[in-house]
Amino acid sequence: MMDKQPETGGAYQHIVRAEGISLSYGKIRALQGIDLAIGRNEIVGLIGDNGAGKSTLIKVLTGVVRPTSGKLYIRDKPVDWTHYSVREAHRLRFETVYQEKSLGEKQPLWRNIFVGRQITNRFGFIKVAEERRIANDLLKNQLGFRGVGIDADSTISKLSGGERQGIAIGRAMHFDSDLIILDEPTVALAISEVRKVLDFVRSIKASGRACIYIEHNLAHVHALADRLIVLDRGRIVADIKSGEMTLEELTKFLIDLQQSGHAVGVG
Repeated sequence: MMDKQPETGGAYQHIVRAEGISLSYGKIRALQGIDLAIGRNEIVGLIGDNGAGKSTLIKVLTGVVRPTSGKLYIRDKPVDWTHYSVREAHRLRFETVYQEKSLGEKQPLWRNIFVGRQITNRFGFIKVAEERRIANDLLKNQLGFRGVGIDADSTISKLSGGERQGIAIGRAMHFDSDLIILDEPTVALAISEVRKVLDFVRSIKASGRACIYIEHNLAHVHALADRLIVLDRGRIVADIKSGEMTLEELTKFLIDLQQSGHAVGVG
C-alpha cells in the first residue's frame, strides 16, 4: 500500500512509470506489454486510432481498472494493485479532465472549482467569501481571465468551450495535481477557442507539472508535446521526441499503421 500522504517533492525521477502492463477482456487483448514513463514537468501526447488502447491505458494509470499483469510505480514507488483505486490515484494527485462533463452548467465558477473540496470552518460551514476570493485570483492571475467579464460568480453556462476547459485545467492545477490527464480538450472547438486551451496546457508545464495529452488532432498535440507516444492495437509502437518527426511524417506514419489492418481492440 502507498504511503499515507503522497510525497510530491523529493528526488523521484518519474511521476508515473508502467512496466509490462497487459490487460485482456476474454480473448481481446486491450493492452500488451506496455512500458511507459512520464517525467515531472513533461507533456506527453498519447495518440493512436480508435481502439488503439489509449483510454484503457489511462484507466489503468488512474485506478479505474486493474491490469491482468504488470507493475506500476508512482514517484518511483511500487503500487500495490489490491489497494489502488480512483480514490487513491486522486489522493496521489492524479487528475483527469474529461472535456466539459465535470462542470455544473448552472453553478457559479467558485462552486465548480471547489466542488467536493470545500473550504469549511470548524462548524462545517463553507467559507464562501474565501472560496470566491481564491477563485477570482485563479481566474485572473493563473488563467488570465482579465477584462473579459468573467469572475467567480459567473455561471459555467456563460462560458465558451475553451474557457470551460480552462476552468477544469485551472481547478486541477489549484489542487496541486502533479499529473494532469487531458482527454481530447480541443474537440469540437472553434480555432480561437483551441488557442485558449493550448495556452492552458502550456501553463501546466510552466507550473512544473506533468501532463498526458490524449488528442486526435495531430497538429495540436504535435505542437505542444515533449514526446509523442503512439499506441496501436494495445502496444506502444513509437516514442517520438519533440522535433524528431515533422507533422507530415507523423501523419503518414499513422496512416500506414491504419492501412496495415486492425485487430479487434478496446479503448
